[in-house]
Amino acid sequence: MPFDTSPADAASDTPSRLSVRTVLWSIIGLWVAYFLIFTARGMIVGLEADTEVILRRALVTLAGMSATVGLWVILRLFDHRTLAVQIGAAVLLAIPTSLAIAQTNIWVFSGLQERLQARMAEERGFSISRDEFGNVVIEGPATSAPGDDGLGSASTPPRGRIVVPNDESRERWLILIERALSQFFLLIAWAALYFALLAGVRAKDAERRGERFRSAAKAAELRSLRYQVNPHFLFNALNSLSALVMTDRQAKAEEMIQTLSGFYRHSLAEDPTADVSLEDEFDLQRHYLDIEQVRFPERLKTEFVLPEALKGFRVPGMILQPLVENSVKYGVSRSSSPVTITLSAREEYGRLVLNVADDGPGIAASPDLPQAAQGGFGIGLANVRDRLMARFGELATITSGETLDGYETELRLPLVTHG
Repeated sequence: MPFDTSPADAASDTPSRLSVRTVLWSIIGLWVAYFLIFTARGMIVGLEADTEVILRRALVTLAGMSATVGLWVILRLFDHRTLAVQIGAAVLLAIPTSLAIAQTNIWVFSGLQERLQARMAEERGFSISRDEFGNVVIEGPATSAPGDDGLGSASTPPRGRIVVPNDESRERWLILIERALSQFFLLIAWAALYFALLAGVRAKDAERRGERFRSAAKAAELRSLRYQVNPHFLFNALNSLSALVMTDRQAKAEEMIQTLSGFYRHSLAEDPTADVSLEDEFDLQRHYLDIEQVRFPERLKTEFVLPEALKGFRVPGMILQPLVENSVKYGVSRSSSPVTITLSAREEYGRLVLNVADDGPGIAASPDLPQAAQGGFGIGLANVRDRLMARFGELATITSGETLDGYETELRLPLVTHG
């Protein structure tokens, strides 16, 4: 049977991608954490004297978010490459991105840092300025002045002066590199988070694909086991029909053809992998036994026990068919006296119990049967057992064997109300 290539399946086979929403939230979370941490640090060291710093840091945060989105747009091209390639791409792409964010940081805080440093120095009695050559001049209280023996008091406190030569170009590069390194490790941390989330999505997609393949394999197994039932039944029915024609019983043959038509109309209308209601399953077996009663009008008797409360429970379609066939084959056909085949259902300890029994001689009375069949697991019983295992696993059981007045097979199934 060809595989179903429906759009839903085709969509599920597309390469795994992290949703844009998840990516954006991870970027927002990263930079909001950055903003909060650096703002808290600034408050601790006393740099948050006004809202200007916070506003400028918010601007840097927005720039960082935008740069990280750009990094993701390129990095997602490596989603389906090996981990080594992904790590290499993340490292290489994070370098220019971190430099861009660091440069933005410098532009945004340009001039503000010197003003903050000057204010903090002034609060401690120092002054910071630049001379006409761009050198940094730091003035502050001195411990003593030249020529002062420390015995008298001067009217003006002595002050010291330090001149730091202008090296603005080197200083600017150092600041850029320092801030870029900080942003680089931040971006690497985000990239690691991104690929971890992507790996999680891949694992979930692989699990869904595996589950779909397991379901397809299970459906194929159920379909194969179900189709094993039909040839046996058709072979027996055609044999019975042939016997009626050869004995010139045209009316009975016509009746059997009509009944056979109704049986197959009923059985073939169902999905071979789907469950059917217990009421439908019992009706299907009535059709079959009606066919066999044409063949054994005097010997075959039937009895059905199906409580009203159990009719709606679901069972695998034609699950009772091989068991009923065995009763006809080894009970009715090998007996010269009437044989009653009984199909019954009951609920016991929260499970559905189905019985197929007959009061015929049983398969043990047939020494020509294979040992497996005499042991209770011939072809028909093995089919039922395998179908129950495929459908319910260890939750269903089948037992079969001789009774005091014939032969009985019992199925214990979960109570299923849909499927």
